Amino acid sequence: MFNNIDFSKLFQLFVFDPHDPLLFSTSFFLFFFFALLIFYRLFAFNKNLRIFTLLIFSLFFYYKAAGEYFVILIASAIVNYYAGKFIAAIEPGKLKRRLVFYLALLLNLGTLFYFKYTNFFIEIVNSIHTGTFSPLDIFLPIGISFYTFKALSYVIDIYLETFEPVHSFRDFSLFIFFFPNVLIGPIDRASNFLPQVQGDQSITKEDLGKALFLIMLGLLKKTVVADYISLNFVDRVFESPLRFTGFENLMALYGYAIQLYCDFSGYTDMALGIALLLGFNLMDNFNWPFKATSIADFWRRFHISMSSWLLDYTFKPLQIKFRNLKIYGNALALMITFIAIGLWHGASWMFLFFGTLHGFYVVVSIFTKKIKKKFFDAVGLTGTRFLRIVQIVITFHLLVFAWLFFRAPDFTTAFNMLGQIFNFFHADIIPQFVKGYTYILGLMILVLVLHSLPESWRYKLESVVVKTPMIGKAVLLAFVIWIAIQAKSADLQPFLYFKF
Repeated sequence: MFNNIDFSKLFQLFVFDPHDPLLFSTSFFLFFFFALLIFYRLFAFNKNLRIFTLLIFSLFFYYKAAGEYFVILIASAIVNYYAGKFIAAIEPGKLKRRLVFYLALLLNLGTLFYFKYTNFFIEIVNSIHTGTFSPLDIFLPIGISFYTFKALSYVIDIYLETFEPVHSFRDFSLFIFFFPNVLIGPIDRASNFLPQVQGDQSITKEDLGKALFLIMLGLLKKTVVADYISLNFVDRVFESPLRFTGFENLMALYGYAIQLYCDFSGYTDMALGIALLLGFNLMDNFNWPFKATSIADFWRRFHISMSSWLLDYTFKPLQIKFRNLKIYGNALALMITFIAIGLWHGASWMFLFFGTLHGFYVVVSIFTKKIKKKFFDAVGLTGTRFLRIVQIVITFHLLVFAWLFFRAPDFTTAFNMLGQIFNFFHADIIPQFVKGYTYILGLMILVLVLHSLPESWRYKLESVVVKTPMIGKAVLLAFVIWIAIQAKSADLQPFLYFKF
């Protein structure tokens, strides 16, 4: 009966292939995740076997995504577990305690710097002394920014005495390895995750319904919206902006904003849903970001786990350090934090400019706050719905402008797009654009309209899924998977935040 089975191909499924990573949106992942759920439920009353199963699957998942670099993930768990243990064992205020803490910071940030920023540093050196060093052939391990920040928060919280170290290396390893958020977050905190490891991880009917809703929503966002808009419009314009009119370039900028949000939030939705099926609640990463009324408000709504991490561990310490400078100290702390946000996303002048631009937005807002308030009070706009809409529209366009430098491969491409928009707009091609890109435009408008609806609408829809009988949930999930397959490109489209 096994004569027709090609075991070599079967074996290849378990071997790392850089061209075929294990993604949430693949059929291979669905197969193995269902297998995991079966074993996980079988071990429901044996906590040790349940945790061991999650550890093995999480390591396999990361190996399939990053290959041999899963060793770095394991090393991160070892270093930070024992760093936390040693720091907690030493009396506060002792030099030895500070040295262990600084060594842990050095190992974490040094590893991140080597893989992510070495060639950028070489580029800077070469710009000063032409051709001094050749770039190194360095592979950036997927997710290293995310799990390094997770590990760092654990060590920092122990050093600040806001969290007690966990006594189980196994439990801590699960915090670092946990496959739903190891690649693209959310960057969960140990104080939120570790207590759940020793919980019963029971799944209620409401949890099951919510989890399936999140997984279906994430699949639709990723495959039906983000990938389709990217492949059929956005990527083409960014590759050759001078071949398109200014109007088409502007639509590509709007399209990229929607693509980025649907891609990243789609992953987060699936991560939260998958974690919930395993009995874990991860922190949410998005809160209707296109409803933001300012750039500062946007970062309270977008990539919340990263922005809150930098708020707690970068901005607040800097704010205290610069407190004597008053408002100028706050501005300086904010600018440094936003530069860190830019560089966290990648080592390039484009990301550095992206972060600096966001910092500039927020600093200008701080210094003009009183002037704006007096003006809005004088014209009677304070607290009105009209003012809120105007603020949302302005904020969205400031974001779109900044994302131009986030997406464009270089400044030349970015300025070419701006040149087309301001010098070669050609509004007369709008009817032709609508006819040629009807589906693309429809998806973009649909996302913005749905995003502008009251937040209660989403929770009502989620409630409908929760209350649907199990057979109905299964049919609905199968239908969404079928839609995703129909919309999917033949070429695998990795999630955008894999490269960060």
